Order: sequence, then C-alpha cells, then structure tokens
Amino acid sequence: MPPRFAACLLLCLAAAAGTAAAEDRPNVVFLLTDDQSCDSLGCYGNPDVQTPHLDRLARDGVAFDNHYDTTAICMASRATVMTGLLEYRTGCNFSHGPLTQSLWEQSYPMALKRAGYRTAFAGKFGFEVVDAPGAENARLPADDFDRWGGSPGQTSYATRQNASMREYADEFPHSTLSYGAFGRDFVQEAAGSGEPFCLSISFKSPHMPDTPDPRFDAVYAGKTFRKPANYGREHGLHFSEQSRQGRQYERFHSWGYADDYDAVMRRYHQLVYGVDAAVGMIRAALEEAGVADRTVVIFTSDNGFLCGAHGYGSKVLPYEEASRVPLIVYDPRRPDLAGTRRDALTGNVDFAPTIRALAGVPQPAAAAGKDGVDGRSLLPLLDDADAAIHESLPLINVWGPPAVHSLAVVTRDQKFVFWPHGGDGMTPTEELYDTAADPLELTDLDEHPARAADRDAMRALYDGWVAHWRDHAVGHNDYRRFAVLFDRGLPWDAKTDALKPDPNPEVRQRKRGGR
Repeated sequence: MPPRFAACLLLCLAAAAGTAAAEDRPNVVFLLTDDQSCDSLGCYGNPDVQTPHLDRLARDGVAFDNHYDTTAICMASRATVMTGLLEYRTGCNFSHGPLTQSLWEQSYPMALKRAGYRTAFAGKFGFEVVDAPGAENARLPADDFDRWGGSPGQTSYATRQNASMREYADEFPHSTLSYGAFGRDFVQEAAGSGEPFCLSISFKSPHMPDTPDPRFDAVYAGKTFRKPANYGREHGLHFSEQSRQGRQYERFHSWGYADDYDAVMRRYHQLVYGVDAAVGMIRAALEEAGVADRTVVIFTSDNGFLCGAHGYGSKVLPYEEASRVPLIVYDPRRPDLAGTRRDALTGNVDFAPTIRALAGVPQPAAAAGKDGVDGRSLLPLLDDADAAIHESLPLINVWGPPAVHSLAVVTRDQKFVFWPHGGDGMTPTEELYDTAADPLELTDLDEHPARAADRDAMRALYDGWVAHWRDHAVGHNDYRRFAVLFDRGLPWDAKTDALKPDPNPEVRQRKRGGR
C-alpha cells in the first residue's frame, strides 16, 4: 500500500472513530426556572394549571418526587447546580461573595467544553466569578461558552433590556420566549457541527416582579385557583418564631396572597405557561434538527415558592414549598422509562455529576483529602427504581436576618430543622416532620414521645452535616463560623463571639442583595 494512501486511510479511520465517539455521547439540554414550586405543574398533580409541554416531557421521561434545592435562593443554588458542591463549599451567595475561578473550572459547562462539547448559555446566570477570594474582577464567564445569551443580576422580562438577547426583542419582546428562540437557534447550529452539545437555559420566570407575557393573557383570564390545605397563617402557628423574622412572613400580605390570591396566582402560572411554551419550542427544534433521539433533557427549578402556604410568601425557608422542586429527566435512549416516577432523595448537587456522567467525563478528583463533589449522578436511579444515592441532604440558609439562619436535614421520608438563634428573646428551636405521611408539614413531631427514636436518628444525621460543614467549608466569604452557629451542643451565649463576622477585609466580598 502506498504510504500516502495508508496515511489517508489512517486519518479517515481516526475521523470515523472520533465521530462514532461523539455520537455515543448524548447532547444535553438543561432547563432551569426561577422560583417554581412543584404545585405549578399538571404532572405534579395540580388540575388548575395548563403545562402541556412539561407534562409531555414527564410522560416521555421520569419525574422525581423528592428533589430538593440544598439552598433555596437563586445565587447559591445556581452555583451548586453548576459545580455539584454545597453552598459552604462554593462560598457563593448573596451577601457572601461570588464563585472563584478554580471552582468555576470544575463546573459542568467547563468540563464538557474541555471534552469537546459545544456549549451555550442563555438567561439569568445568577452569580459572578472572581480569580481568587477578595479579588475585585467579578465577571460573567461569557467567553467560556460557544454561544452566550446570559445577563447579569436578576435580568429583565423585557428582552430588549438584556443586551445579549436584543436580536430577539422584536419577535419576542418578553424574555421567556426569547430564550426558547435562543435554544432553537443553538440547536439548529450545533446539530450541523458534528459535535455533541450542551445547552443551558435559566429562565427568569416565574420570579417576581410577576410580569407575564401578555400574549398569554387569555390562558388564565378569570381563573380561580384552589388553595392548598396548608394555606394561611393558621397553618403556620407551629413554626418557629425565628422563621417569622424574615421577609417571607410579611410577604404573605405585601405580595397579595392574603387578599388577592387568585390574581397573584394567575400571574404566577401565566409566567410558568410561558416557560412551558419555550420548552415546546426547544423540543420542536430538536425534532427538526434530527437530534431529538440523542438529546437528554433535564428540567428543574433553582428553588420553590411558598405562595401563601403556612401564611408565608417567597422562598429561602427549609419548608417543602420553598425547598422541594420539580425535576424531570428525559433520556430518549430509554423508552422503557416513559411516564415513570422516582421517590429517591435527590438534590441540586446532583446535576453536575449527572451531566458529567452522561458525557463520559470523569468526576472531579478529591483535593486536599476532601470529597471531589457533594452530589451524585442520577443515572443509577434511572436504572433501578429502588436505588438510592443519598441517605440525607442538608437544607441551608445563611442569608437574610441572622435570626432566620437555619440548617435542616431531609431524608426521603423525614425532615429535621434547627433554628439556632437564641438572641432577641428567642430560644433555639427544633422541628421534626414526617414528610412522607405529612407532606404539607402540618404537624411538628419533635416533642412527640412516640417519635423520639426518629428525632434522635435525624439529630444524628444533622450533627453529621454540621461536622461536614466544619471540615469542608471554604476558608473565605465568612462560611466557617456557621459550623459554630449550627452546633446543637453549644449554648447560645457560647456562640456569640464566634458568630461575629470575619474582620479580615481580604476575604470579605462586596455585598449584593437578593430578591
């Protein structure tokens, strides 16, 4: 065989092998909403809403019924989604600080880009990246994606006000559908490249201010909505006094849940309807581009929303409506999974490991004797309906007034909450819920004699997470002191000195507000 022909043959074989390897790796579409409760979807049991495309996604794939955001506020939750690390390991949240470049390098978009994926992001990115703790060069990592439609801060529902999305403003003046159009265009572009792709879209909807797309005004016009059985202040009297110190309590009134419930919920669900339509656009684009059969679609939210449950509004608190959110995973290569559900405990820490596993990318190695990531791949749960990947997960809040700071631990069936604040006339408080039998959290079992063994078991799990915090928290952005705050064994007066903010300006980040 002539040398030139042999060389050409080897090149062709290598190219074919590369193409086959790429085709073996699925495309990934990751869709994240903002402030969306489980009760906002028909496939999660609400007969009052219209979510046809998301309901179809659940019929085609797997819906998860015990999925939690380990921090129920957008900035921290989004950093966790990207990295697979708990908040105290990212050091990232409002009033604490941005994500460091070294941790961003471990994120799933960066890992997949290094592995040959085309990557795109649109919507609310949710956090900034700095070179090192205390650095002043906080920025969005727009240049790290092949296509960028992201925006800083809370973004705007007006497409034209989001600089990277202005090309869509004439056709789609409301941002929700503009993100659907961005996804459509990227899918069409990437499908012709011969490379696998990863598309991440973070919708602003249904975040406040609730400004829905007027093209959907007719969907819920005049609609009345059922109220959940735990609606109203009378169903929150057993909650701790600490939980009433944050804005979640006053927003039951100031955001209209108390006296204008139907109008508020019309706007909320109309925003979700816009997301549903955008999801339909993206799935149609996958079909038209001929890649639907090798594209995994994941849909979830960065946190839930209380919507008047227990007489509270907003999010942040460790209760079900704020911390448990929808999760749908559709893998077209697994038609056997269509319409199934999973009750295993899962969390937002699991997305980065799952997307890495789908792409065949190794998980981050352990560093300095610490676990590589806190999450686990969801893929074993697709293979085995009885499998489990977590015994428990923490639910973290170290944002807002100090009295509202809390740490909870949740299992598939139970939840234990510790409210440590003992100042201002309050007493540190525990709560225990049987979330399997009492998903509306109407009964606190912490002092129930028959549940003493459950309480002790949940306390032990809780103490284990406090120890993990103490051993694994980042050394910047003021996170290590919270391991002292959440220690059940220390009296309040022994904690006060340790709880003073770190005076070292080199590791303090500039303050940022959250909504």
